[in-house]
Amino acid sequence: MQMFVEPNCIYLHRDIVDFRKSINGLSLIVEQELAMDIYSPALFVFCNRQRDKLKILYWDRTGFALWYKR
Repeated sequence: MQMFVEPNCIYLHRDIVDFRKSINGLSLIVEQELAMDIYSPALFVFCNRQRDKLKILYWDRTGFALWYKR
């Protein structure tokens, strides 16, 4: 999959995240807890409770992309 954005920052959310959350729930965390612009050219990384899975959220000018690594 090709990324349509060149991220200038990568932000790691240090608290655990309920991995039932999808794009809407994770973008709300970015805006409310991190107080950041979800449309900025950045990657937002989230971990689950066991710290063995990742979700990466970003905006790529055509919509949100959510990557899941397990």
